[in-house]
Amino acid sequence: MADDPQSTSRVREGLARAMARLGAGEVTALTRLSGGANMESWSFDWGGGGYVLRRAPSAQMMAGRALSLEQEARIIRAVRAAGVRAPQIVVELAPEDGLGAGFVMGRITGEVSPTAILADPPPSLLADIARELAAVHRTPPAALEGAPRMDTAEALAGLKARFAAYGGDRPILALAIRWLEDNLPAPAPPALVHGDLRMGNLIVAPEGLAAVLDWELAHIGDAHEDLAFGCMTVWRFGHIERPAFGLGSLEDFFAAYEAESGTTVDPVRFRFWLIYRTLWWALGCLQMGDHWRSRADRSLERVVIARRASENELDLLLLLEEAAPAAERERPLPPPAPAAPERIGEPDARELLAAVAEWLESDVKARSAGREKFLAAVAINALGIAGRELGGGARAEDADLARDLLGGRLGLASPGVLARLRRMAIDKLAADVPKYAALARARLLWNG
Repeated sequence: MADDPQSTSRVREGLARAMARLGAGEVTALTRLSGGANMESWSFDWGGGGYVLRRAPSAQMMAGRALSLEQEARIIRAVRAAGVRAPQIVVELAPEDGLGAGFVMGRITGEVSPTAILADPPPSLLADIARELAAVHRTPPAALEGAPRMDTAEALAGLKARFAAYGGDRPILALAIRWLEDNLPAPAPPALVHGDLRMGNLIVAPEGLAAVLDWELAHIGDAHEDLAFGCMTVWRFGHIERPAFGLGSLEDFFAAYEAESGTTVDPVRFRFWLIYRTLWWALGCLQMGDHWRSRADRSLERVVIARRASENELDLLLLLEEAAPAAERERPLPPPAPAAPERIGEPDARELLAAVAEWLESDVKARSAGREKFLAAVAINALGIAGRELGGGARAEDADLARDLLGGRLGLASPGVLARLRRMAIDKLAADVPKYAALARARLLWNG
């Protein structure tokens, strides 16, 4: 489960070639960092300093991306010059380095784990985030060569096409697409949008925010998109009672941003982007499954992240159901599918999966550290999902219902549709991510 030694050796050799362009030194303490949904990150020491390599795991992973890593590096330099706390890029990879596309940044000391940060955040952190967002949004457009421009209507049409490409059979996603089409906002004044500013992409020191990471989704668009993205339920990491980044209230966040930016937050526009980006991430999760199947990235994390689409489906339904009539919101849920009976005699597939998971937990994970320990936890999670699905865990596909919702022939006012979607969302998420904080809240609200 550890990284392939040959891969580590290849990265070390390629880094040695890249860093030699800066002077003499030796690459030491090379370690693959955990996490990262799309890119690889490696930490290393060189010439008395600490650095991080950011690279694409394969050329296929960069196919179709609006922003190349070369353009990403250019934007990072521009926002850093504009006062944003972005990392300092010291060298970009060249073809002769043998590592593909990427760049090396100075390593910044601080905490990245959302769980650790949100357990005891610095008092200034929410205001710090508002300050950095305001700085991002006022970066001079002339400094943003290569940044793609987002047209909201075209982007939504792209999401709709992706939904169809992934089967077009998830009813809650169809409902969200229809709502977004019906509520498309007028164009906003163009601004640089980070596109992924959330817990997990921030480095936090005891005194406050130290750096903003991962600029691969930067583009010119509506600043409200950035305001909404970090407030998605999934990026609160369990602190769902604190809607602004898992840190505090939306009122405090909006007030801090308005004071820094001199602009007023539009709550209607904010809500549109909250729903849009929740749908976007649901489709992003489904895309992970395609990346794994196509062998663009055969990593364990990729295929497990794909099963997190159900988190976003539940969140979308919680956001959208306010439009349903009271009678539909009060309608009882259909009964859940019957649980699989207890086994006797020969162990079945679920029990075999449970046995492997228990071994990984007690043996492999207990003796591991760093990325190997992280991957052991991911493997245990994957086995749990498979076991719950075999035990009767619900699927979320219904092509006929999805088509009717997307076409407007059915909606939340249609008798029984909301109750059916609620049951589907609860049962699917209970199989995929049973500890997701919003699941308990939904069961309480829906008597499910």
